[in-house]
Amino acid sequence: MPEGHDPGPEGRAGEAGALRAAASPSESALFTLPNVITLARLCAVPAVVWLVIQHRLDIAFMVFVGAGVSDAVDGWLARVWNARSFLGSILDPVADKALLVSVYVTLAIVGVLPDWLAILVVFRDLLIVGGLLVLALMGSKPAIRPLMVSKLNTLMQITLAAAALFLRGFGLDGAWVLPALIGCVTATTIASGAAYVRDAARSLPA
Repeated sequence: MPEGHDPGPEGRAGEAGALRAAASPSESALFTLPNVITLARLCAVPAVVWLVIQHRLDIAFMVFVGAGVSDAVDGWLARVWNARSFLGSILDPVADKALLVSVYVTLAIVGVLPDWLAILVVFRDLLIVGGLLVLALMGSKPAIRPLMVSKLNTLMQITLAAAALFLRGFGLDGAWVLPALIGCVTATTIASGAAYVRDAARSLPA
């Protein structure tokens, strides 16, 4: 730049943005440690599927718990090290959802959970994703916000999956535990799906 030349407000804003990007490389880094942990959790999905199909639910339970611990660890590292990245924001929920849905589907296949429950869980996720895509195609930009009922649904789904793997994997009696959790998951899944449909309907252009 020639000496004494004023780049103007837009130029100065661009330079400031470049400096901020250079000062925070973790935002653009693809393979930060949290991302590597998330990728490892994603790679655990086929392992859990294989273990459940082979009726090694005890080992599948330990892998499932390990995946949950890794989820907490990579989130903590991302906050403490300021290592958040766009890739991580995409991979983390994908890995979590892929593991949870895979566990439900395979547990239904081996007869541990009812098949209609697995269908309900998968349908609810497809309904939400499909609704967002439809709204986007219609030119609407709905605000994606975590609903309390959705958080409760996720907690109940994780609890049921872990309980089913643990009880059946170690040969323990879950005569009343599993039916009670199945009822809770069913109710919160329906309520969560209905809440997202309600919010999506409100986002439709007039």
